[in-house]
Amino acid sequence: MSNVYKSAQEKYAKYGIDTEKVIKTALSVPLSMHCWQGDDVGGFETPDAELSGGGIQTTGNFPGKARNVAELRADIDEAAKYIPGKLRLNLHAIYGEFGGKKVERDQIDFSHFKGWVDWCKSRKMGIDFNPTFFSHPLAADGFTLSHKDRKVRKFWIDHGIACRKIAEKIGKALSDTVITNFWMPDGYKDLPADRLAPRKRMEESLDEIFAVKINKKYDKDSVECKLFGIGSESYVVGSHEFFMGYAVKNNTLLTLDSGHFHPTEQIADKISSMLLFVPEILLHVSRGVRWDSDHIVLFDDATNAIMQEIVRCGALNRVHIGMDFFDASVNRITAWALGMRSARKCILAALLDPVAQMRKAENAWDFGSRLALMEEAKTMPFAAVWDELCERENIPSGLEMIDSIKAYERDVLLKR
Repeated sequence: MSNVYKSAQEKYAKYGIDTEKVIKTALSVPLSMHCWQGDDVGGFETPDAELSGGGIQTTGNFPGKARNVAELRADIDEAAKYIPGKLRLNLHAIYGEFGGKKVERDQIDFSHFKGWVDWCKSRKMGIDFNPTFFSHPLAADGFTLSHKDRKVRKFWIDHGIACRKIAEKIGKALSDTVITNFWMPDGYKDLPADRLAPRKRMEESLDEIFAVKINKKYDKDSVECKLFGIGSESYVVGSHEFFMGYAVKNNTLLTLDSGHFHPTEQIADKISSMLLFVPEILLHVSRGVRWDSDHIVLFDDATNAIMQEIVRCGALNRVHIGMDFFDASVNRITAWALGMRSARKCILAALLDPVAQMRKAENAWDFGSRLALMEEAKTMPFAAVWDELCERENIPSGLEMIDSIKAYERDVLLKR
């Protein structure tokens, strides 16, 4: 324990904050690590799989992306060295181990993901899961569960059912609960003449998927909304209003992605409202720059506001935090480590806020003191507590992390 940390501890104690308790809590909050950062959302369905349809775009061509499951796992292990706290792994359905064979998405099963289960079990990591409703010929026209063709809808319905069954078996194997997230890219690039019919088809398809009984002890379903996407700039079937209504009506989780709304909207503003009407929330923490560009998460105002709201709502046990950014313009290990460290920093900072004193002032109608306390918190010695947290977890500091990742880049990534 450094003298710098002891000094910070004393300063926080004056505000009634126990930094030892805060560090323990901050480390215990699971962050779900998205596998798709490591290979630019390509997946491993076939050796020559091609992206097609669905509004997914990764920019950049930094060398060394993972080309197979073994390389992806090695990169995840490397990135995890720099990320303190509890981790989960977030898998998309296209990341199964298919043995070089073409397995259609409506035919995938648990056997294709058992290797991931064994790998995560050895690392004491939970798993979250995602059906993949993009990068497929039957998604190339921009519609899946809301498609006009019943045969196409049926294919994607069966894919969704298969994924829920896989998630349930993963949960059983790990004695844990998997969060299965449903995001569909369906929508029109230009103005539609009929907004209602696709949403009705989407609703019916989801009802059919969720009608299959799954043990919620092992799998919980979440539905993800979006304002617009690439190729669906004018109309997204699964809008916020659509999925907010669907989640409330059907008692599912609701996914809020910080890149899925208008640039002037913050998902922090939505958390307290949704907690009143849905059982739990799943967050996809990203950073949109002008559009849903999935930039690397930073220790910025938007991310701090998200974590502050979760903590102030007392909802760390009801809000699941998943990461969702993919940047191929920089070293992908750096992207993972930097983005997830930033999220953990924001959680720590939120837990160090003098919320009790802020609320005391607020309840006394003393808004000046409330604002003063909020400002005072910004210049408290947060960095000293973060450094102590990392030291206890044997996590390298920023400069040490950069040097270590550059060595991995030289010795591993650049040789691929």
